[in-house]
Amino acid sequence: MKTLKICIIKLGALGDVVRTTPILEAIKERFPASEIIWVTKKESQEIFKGNPKINKLVMLPYELNEGFDVLYNFDIDKEATTLALEIKAKEKFGFYNEAGYPAVFNPGAEYYLNTIFDDELKKTNKKTYQQMIFDCAELKWKKQKMEIYLSEKNKSYAEEFLKNNMIKKGKLIGIHIGSSSRWPSKAWAEDKIEEFIEKASVKGYQVIIFGGQNETEKMNRLTRRLNKKGIGIFKNNPENTIGEFASLVNLCNIMISGDTLALHISLALGKPTIGLFFCTSPDEIEGYNLLKKIVSPILYDFFPERMNEYSKELVNSISAEEVLKRI
Repeated sequence: MKTLKICIIKLGALGDVVRTTPILEAIKERFPASEIIWVTKKESQEIFKGNPKINKLVMLPYELNEGFDVLYNFDIDKEATTLALEIKAKEKFGFYNEAGYPAVFNPGAEYYLNTIFDDELKKTNKKTYQQMIFDCAELKWKKQKMEIYLSEKNKSYAEEFLKNNMIKKGKLIGIHIGSSSRWPSKAWAEDKIEEFIEKASVKGYQVIIFGGQNETEKMNRLTRRLNKKGIGIFKNNPENTIGEFASLVNLCNIMISGDTLALHISLALGKPTIGLFFCTSPDEIEGYNLLKKIVSPILYDFFPERMNEYSKELVNSISAEEVLKRI
């Protein structure tokens, strides 16, 4: 049997890279004898470490010195669509660049592209991101799982974190407190997070707050304020690698997050997860029977036309009590 050479292009954002990984299982089901090359950006490479379905991971810039049997491009930005046009392949799916605008190689990719530019369609769409990506690839969606693998090094990192902080397993909640600057209302209000942690601590829960470099000040403020109330919390290192971050998420019995990378990592690891939706579509998120979705009562005042706005009312529109009930 001939081995097919398959190229996947998915560059970013990181959360979208994670939730595109189910395509690997579907490709292997359809083409058992295949060699898969995934083209991505340097910051995404750790997502793929240890994945047995990927034969070669290529970071941009990519030298066009080989041809493929099949090409899948799941990004609509110019960098990816231009690359998809230039790469030689017998069959292509997804998106390419036409006169500076994204266009589709195949009819199955049209729907997803239309959701990007048609606000009414995006508002009424009930397909998950994964369903739309599978449509782009013209592969059968069977709720294939997202894939992320923890190295022994990262598992050891998490065990050291437990030991050094004297954390007891069993009632450990993780809360991701940040969001992309592009969508400033994705993150729960700081006061609501503080209130939730107070209420959870009364019920005997310990909490790890998660964030990146942009959340350092916020993490420190929460720690100081809660410490003054006699409540101890833990926090990840904002400079954690993706693997280290994921290994700490894996310690938690339940994860609370907005529509961010942390939510997708948690689901990929099979963790019960509470998703808070303030300004993005809850319908586009595949929950794998692990996700409890809490949707702001005013989400559709902002989604999709005003998704990029910050609103104090919006980020405060989900109560601490409602989240605690879902625990």
